[in-house]
Amino acid sequence: MDASAELVKRLLPSVVNIHAEVSDRHPSARILGIERMGSGIVIDGSGLILTVNYVVMGAEKLLVSLGQGRRLKAELVAQDFDVGLALLRVKRQGLSPVQFGSSESLERGEPVFVIASAGPQERRVAGGVVTYLGEFEAYWEYLLDRGIVSSAVNPGFGGGPLFTLKGQMVGVVSLNLNEISRNSLAIPIECYRGNETEFLRYGRVVSRPKRAWLGVFAHPLEEGVVVAGLVPNGPGEQSGLREGDVIVSLNSGEVPTRKDLYLSLWRYGPGERIKLEVMRDTVLKRVEVTSGDRAEFYKQL
Repeated sequence: MDASAELVKRLLPSVVNIHAEVSDRHPSARILGIERMGSGIVIDGSGLILTVNYVVMGAEKLLVSLGQGRRLKAELVAQDFDVGLALLRVKRQGLSPVQFGSSESLERGEPVFVIASAGPQERRVAGGVVTYLGEFEAYWEYLLDRGIVSSAVNPGFGGGPLFTLKGQMVGVVSLNLNEISRNSLAIPIECYRGNETEFLRYGRVVSRPKRAWLGVFAHPLEEGVVVAGLVPNGPGEQSGLREGDVIVSLNSGEVPTRKDLYLSLWRYGPGERIKLEVMRDTVLKRVEVTSGDRAEFYKQL
């Protein structure tokens, strides 16, 4: 890694550890567990901390550990279930905020580095280069217009910052992509900065239309999109979708790719009836799903 030791040392106080305790009654508990650790980024000296939503989703108790080891209670300020960010606040003044950069000025091959929490008082650093900038889709009904993939593998828990060698934060590291190669995905900082006012005022992005949600884990195949899994008690499972179903059409429109499926689905809102044609054991079936609201389904108890 080419970042200087002095630069990393200066940035370390901006990265915190997050400990979330989640009720076993929360819908996310079966998949993500009831005790979660994450990284967080101080973005305002008055106590605002940015992280990834899957760490804090459903948390009944949130604790933030500063670099010196002091633990503070945190409150959840905002969540974005579409992009995957969350904002916390601690009652503490004088924290060391990061300096924002612009991910739009990044180029492939540009050196970057990640700082992540690996425990309440442990921070780790990893360097690499930007390997991909562009559309990123994933199996949990997720599509970023522009994701940042780099060879700087996340060395700790998700939610830490991605920096340029100038020490400017350009993204929030979400997860490692080891199934593709040794890379990590970062959510561009513009996904927060462009919606900051709504985050702070409403606790969510109100200007973006609410999206219909099926609660499926979708994987692409040559013949279509297969349901590789279902969120327990989610809209898809409740309506009779089954693991192994290949989705052929949505409201009579063909969906040959996963992106087509998502974009077709998101033309509708929560509560609308979605008619799916699926191939099940070589037989074409019709399944009608009442679409859900992901944020409502996973709301704090």
